[in-house]
Amino acid sequence: MNRDLSRRNFINQAARSFLGVSALASIPELGRSAGAGASPLKQVATAKRVIYLYMTGGMSHLDTLDPKPGGEVMGPTKQVQTKVDRMVLSDYLPGLAGHAEKLAIINSMFSNQGAHKQGNYFMHTSYELRSSIRHPAMGAWMLKLRGKDNPTIPGNILIGNDSNHPGAGFFESKLSPLIINDPDSGLQHSARPVGVSEDQFQFHLDLSRKIDQPFLERYDQKNVRAYTEMYNDAVRLMNSADLAAFDISKEPEASAAKYGDDAFGKGCLLARRLVENDVRFVEVSFGSWDTHNSNFVNVPDRAEILDSGISALLSDLEQRGLLDDTLVVLATEFGRTPEINANEGRDHHPQAFSCMLAGGGIKGGQVYGKSDERGAEVVENQVKVPDFNATIGYALGLPLNQVLYSPSMRPFTLAAKGKPLTSLFV
Repeated sequence: MNRDLSRRNFINQAARSFLGVSALASIPELGRSAGAGASPLKQVATAKRVIYLYMTGGMSHLDTLDPKPGGEVMGPTKQVQTKVDRMVLSDYLPGLAGHAEKLAIINSMFSNQGAHKQGNYFMHTSYELRSSIRHPAMGAWMLKLRGKDNPTIPGNILIGNDSNHPGAGFFESKLSPLIINDPDSGLQHSARPVGVSEDQFQFHLDLSRKIDQPFLERYDQKNVRAYTEMYNDAVRLMNSADLAAFDISKEPEASAAKYGDDAFGKGCLLARRLVENDVRFVEVSFGSWDTHNSNFVNVPDRAEILDSGISALLSDLEQRGLLDDTLVVLATEFGRTPEINANEGRDHHPQAFSCMLAGGGIKGGQVYGKSDERGAEVVENQVKVPDFNATIGYALGLPLNQVLYSPSMRPFTLAAKGKPLTSLFV
């Protein structure tokens, strides 16, 4: 193999790995993004960063955050009482129940999207999926409006393999999440190839810049400059001490064991290490919640993994003094039906489901909203998906009413017309 091509391929792969230059970043850049005036919602930020735990496939609210007392809808799922009045969780989440005083459970979520791809997209963006445009997810909005805290490390990171994630949407590709498929492997292509010295590496970098310079001068455009910036950022990170944050093998064994020996738990551990290094937005996806079949076999297994990971995460953040300014979000695209189908499963149910918030200025020990006695309909304080996302934006101090424009000059705001749930805050 030609060594020059191999080295150049390494540099390219490093930039792609470090900075999310992938399918998620292939959307055309934002044409004009000037704000249309200041937001009248000038809230003071209560959170500096977000850890967003996304349950892909539609987590059953009845078997997790909103179990009902008795009745035919529950099957074998039982309840566990917490120390908080009105907060009753499934017995599959005993660890999370022990953190009840930190939690704000929202049992009145409502979505108008009942299919997975559309529901996932709506939850992440507050906008319905359209073929003509791709909207930015919350992490991209955060970087667009506030920038990075740590200039060396990417500020928007996705841990998992959620192929439906909208990424940066119509924003610049540099705002796309860095994708880490396997927490154990950390950040791939983060070291020089064997046999390539620092001098050799720098020589080829300089040569690459000289070759690219005429093209850059001829096409001095934002989306072209972005690739140069990505290469520079990748090299900067390669030589930074912050690179160690991606290596969970450096975590003490006793500390790591609390999270569990599975991809989600390790993803939560990696998320904690990243926010300790001032990464603003980290999402951890956890799939296989689509329980049309064998709900009462699959949900207990999923919930056990979720319970270990999120419980360890909340404990560690609190012990390290990070929970007060880190917003932990537990979300999913919709819930599952009260009716148990012929396959002992539950089907899609967007009319009522549950999400959760903790830390980041949220007043713990509360349950917001209510579903009926079967978990079928919202009967108190309905929360639409844009309202939930507006609440996240409110915690981050983001200007909810600031308008940014797509390349076609259509106006958009962070959470569409969502209204933040200000009563959830301290």
